[in-house]
Amino acid sequence: MKLEKQHGSCEDRRVYADHSNPGNKLSPDERQQILDTVNEKRFASMPPCQIVPALADEGRYIASESSFYRILREEKMQNHRGRSQESGKHGKPTTYCATAPNQVWTWDISYLAGAVKGLFYYLYLIVDIFSRDIVGWEVWPEESADHASELIKRACLAQKRLTTAPLVLHSDNGSPMKGATMLETLYALGITPSNSRPRVSNDNPYSESLFKTLKYRPNYQPKGFEDIETARRWCSGFVNWYRHEHHHSGIRFLTPAERHEGKGAAILEKRSLLYQAAKAAHPERWNSRATRNWNDITEVYLNPDRSYTITTFEDPFLSGVKAS
Repeated sequence: MKLEKQHGSCEDRRVYADHSNPGNKLSPDERQQILDTVNEKRFASMPPCQIVPALADEGRYIASESSFYRILREEKMQNHRGRSQESGKHGKPTTYCATAPNQVWTWDISYLAGAVKGLFYYLYLIVDIFSRDIVGWEVWPEESADHASELIKRACLAQKRLTTAPLVLHSDNGSPMKGATMLETLYALGITPSNSRPRVSNDNPYSESLFKTLKYRPNYQPKGFEDIETARRWCSGFVNWYRHEHHHSGIRFLTPAERHEGKGAAILEKRSLLYQAAKAAHPERWNSRATRNWNDITEVYLNPDRSYTITTFEDPFLSGVKAS
């Protein structure tokens, strides 16, 4: 009874509520004024973010920029305006799935500063995406498809890779990556070339991540290396550290060399047993939570997405398989 006295009837009165237009809604005349304004010849190539300030300079205010954009969308008029080229849609790249070492490599070239401003040395570096191991590297005073092709040959020899085994080499679209000498070498070695999409900066993430690790090492020389031999010695030390001492977060904190040599599964199993024993000894410290995940990572994808083509390595001819 008290509830009825305070609030009236307990009947649901939402169906009787006032659903009239809000007070801040644009009137039909104002809406039409916006459409007439954006269709004026002088505003034909200007977006609302420029039209509204221009009107303000004339002492006119019709509505906010967001209202202009909203009405244009509602009227299907929010299209590219002006003669400039519309930003491209890059499409979706083919991705590759590696289930073992020496199935998918990525590579790139990075600048190493020299002792004189404007002088650079060039680090060529190949990484296996499954193990994150560095399978080939060299430092040269210039970018060249010839240097790149020789590096690929030496990397294949060092990995004892047969030309009948499927291997993809992914890179960006730089001239050394697409030079005739480089492509001829890849075809001769039975390697499938793969390139990033034009004007897409994140299609080669494994190489970019490795270069960041390299250039943020505490002993990196940001002010420049004295000469090319100094640069080569430093890179040799980095590669040795990265392969044998760096516990990589992307591969369950194994070192790249351990994973590349097939030792990873045994190491992870040992860690898992250790954690299970620790939990059994002090279960109260886990509060019913599971131990840390030390399961081996069996598949590594280059640019993964279920909505586009994934190439696996079950087929020696690298046939595309549409992901389900």
